Amino acid sequence: MHIEFTQADESHVEDLVELVNSAYRGDSSKEGWTTEADLLDGQRADAEGIREIINKDDSVILIAEDDDTGDLLGCVHLEKQGAKCYLGMLTVDPALQSQGIGKMLLAESEALAQFWDCTTIFMTVISVRTELIAWYEKHGFRNTGEKKPFPYGDERFGIPKVKNLEFTVLEKKI
Repeated sequence: MHIEFTQADESHVEDLVELVNSAYRGDSSKEGWTTEADLLDGQRADAEGIREIINKDDSVILIAEDDDTGDLLGCVHLEKQGAKCYLGMLTVDPALQSQGIGKMLLAESEALAQFWDCTTIFMTVISVRTELIAWYEKHGFRNTGEKKPFPYGDERFGIPKVKNLEFTVLEKKI
C-alpha cells in the first residue's frame, strides 16, 4: 500500500463523515482501539461540520489515501491559531489501526504546523481516554493539566452515555 497525503476538499465530505463516525462511534468503531462507543452515542461528525472545517480560513483536513485504490485511510484536522496549531479529529479506518497510519498523519501534521510557523501543536482528548492520552504522550505530547468542559446538550458532538466527561489539553513543542 502506497499512502498519499493531500488536503481534503468538498469531494471528500461524505467519505470523511463515514470514516470519522466509523472510527469513533457504533459497532464498527469497536474494530479499532480509538472507539468512543462506550462513552458517546450519536455522531462524531456531520457533513455540515466537515464543510465548515474545509472552508474555514487557516484550517485544513489532511487525508491519507491509498494511492493505488483511492481509498480513504485516515484524516486529521489542523487549524492555525497564531503561533499554535490545533490538531483534532485524528482518524484512522478501524480495520487499519495499529499499522502506523496515525503516526504518519501526526508527522504530516507537524510538518504543516512548522510550515505555518507554529511552535506548538495542541489538542483536546476526553480525559477518561487514558490509552489514547498515553499514545499521544508516547509521540511527544504532554498533558498540560488544563481541562475544558464537554459540550453537553450539543448533539453534534455526540450523546453522552456517562456523566462528568471533560477534555484534557495536550500539547507538543515543535
